Amino acid sequence: MNALQALEPASHSPDTILYLDGVTVSFDGFKALDNLSFYVLAGELRAIIGPNGAGKTTMMDVVTGKTRPERGQVLFNGGTDLTRLDEARIANLGIGRKFQKPTVFEHHTVFDNLELALAGGRDVFASLLFKLAGAQKDRIDEVLEIIALAEARNMAAGALSHGQKQWLEIGMLLMQEPDLLLVDEPAAGMTDAETEQTAALLKRIAGDHSVVVVEHDMEFVRALESRVTVLHEGRVLAEGSLDKVQNDETVIEVYLGR
Repeated sequence: MNALQALEPASHSPDTILYLDGVTVSFDGFKALDNLSFYVLAGELRAIIGPNGAGKTTMMDVVTGKTRPERGQVLFNGGTDLTRLDEARIANLGIGRKFQKPTVFEHHTVFDNLELALAGGRDVFASLLFKLAGAQKDRIDEVLEIIALAEARNMAAGALSHGQKQWLEIGMLLMQEPDLLLVDEPAAGMTDAETEQTAALLKRIAGDHSVVVVEHDMEFVRALESRVTVLHEGRVLAEGSLDKVQNDETVIEVYLGR
């Protein structure tokens, strides 16, 4: 059974939130994605690993509409083909992306950052004049607890540590109630304690949301306790538990080293 045949049943499953089917992307003759096919289940936490140039970032660019593939489909949440939509429409469907470097409003408080995310669609000044309803304030309080920043709610975001800024940006995504979060190297630049807390945070929000994490830190990936997909040269090289892929001879040869 080839990779596409293995994926076909899942593409029709109501539990499949994201299904990439034969996605190919080329840049100046280089295939960044080469007939890439895999799926993510609703509520799943998935780690994506692979060497530089494996196609991890391009895959996220395709899912979010930043890059349009020359071939293939990207089906989301029941069959919407994301390759036919622009970035704004994809975001409005319920897909959030967090880049490696956190982007927060540093001169505003942690609470205000979450409120601005909730009040998306207005400029900053209008958003600050926006009056919260009780349920919206409750949601901010809930997210503050989830991202472990309740005690820092009145602190300027610029005064947070690097790890806390990462958590705040994840919280800002959560305020938009995404069905799928794409998170790029969240552990980069973190202390060991922050790395441990970030893994716990992502595990906590999975279930209510599907979470795809691109990461290089194998200890962080192990802490996620998730299914792992290994990309190489734009294709799926291996998939399974971290122990399974770490013991795969091909993965060892092309990525992990001996």
